[in-house]
Amino acid sequence: MAFPATRMRRLRRSDALRALVRETTLEPGDLIYPLFLCSGEGVRREIGSMPGVFNLSIDEAVREAAAAASLGLGGLLLFGLPETKDEHGTGAWEKNGIVQQGLRALKASSAAKKLVLIADVCLCEYTSHGHCGVVVKDPDEGDSGAFEVNNDLSLKLLVRTAVSLANAGADVIAPSDMMDGRVAAIRKALDRDGHAQTPILSYASKFASAFYGPFREAADSAPQFGDRRSYQMDSANLREALREIDLDLQEGADMILMKPAMPYLDVVRAARERYGVPIGAYQVSGEYSMLHAAFQKGWLDRDRAMLESLLGIRRAGADFLITYFAKDAAKLLA
Repeated sequence: MAFPATRMRRLRRSDALRALVRETTLEPGDLIYPLFLCSGEGVRREIGSMPGVFNLSIDEAVREAAAAASLGLGGLLLFGLPETKDEHGTGAWEKNGIVQQGLRALKASSAAKKLVLIADVCLCEYTSHGHCGVVVKDPDEGDSGAFEVNNDLSLKLLVRTAVSLANAGADVIAPSDMMDGRVAAIRKALDRDGHAQTPILSYASKFASAFYGPFREAADSAPQFGDRRSYQMDSANLREALREIDLDLQEGADMILMKPAMPYLDVVRAARERYGVPIGAYQVSGEYSMLHAAFQKGWLDRDRAMLESLLGIRRAGADFLITYFAKDAAKLLA
């Protein structure tokens, strides 16, 4: 049936009709809000490259969690800024590490009953060199001073971190380091230490991206030398991303996460078509800051562009979204 019998605009004539036939929806419960925890009391320090995002002391984070719960958000993703750093990222797994303290405080709050508390597992915020694992001299480069991030030594520290965070009350463990074999190692350790029911959300497809820049200010995690291209993925490779996901699921991941989101929607779509597990996508700091820069210039309508960017990620196939827009979006969706 062709025009004029078929008129596609018939179902677009009113808000009610458009809502009735809408294929993709976005709800506050689909959104995860990242928090950056720091030491101190009453600290709410805005991040220069991320308007409206703050480094928060634990008391302020508890208040932020209450606001997130009241808006119906799905959960929080926790990062930490330790007071001191060392070569092995000791603050990542210490019993009284900043995120461990934050988890215990959040678990004691009423908001914890309404929010999923996800603990990021990585070492970059805690190491003095800013890399996501143990740095050693590259044996293949002689006396050149070249280095490598040693995969298997790093696994031991990531496992300690994951268990420590689970002991502190994390509902979900989310390894983001991109070391080979880390999901299997973490799963084995969690099961051994009484956390068989704690799920793993694996950053299974994390690309070496220019869009992480503002995050490195927020988490004070920029590498002090070199880059992360030997462990984070090459931006050109979709098939390799699917292999990474295959392996993480075989190792015991319960959910998978794509990062970044907007420049990699094809990866989200390919994963959605291939896997039946819950899939998340992380709208990263650069995506957020880029949009905010356009808002400040008056080049984009803030509310419409924000929701459209999130809906596009959902339409590509993500079940849930990690986004710094979570609170603002939830207010518009209410």
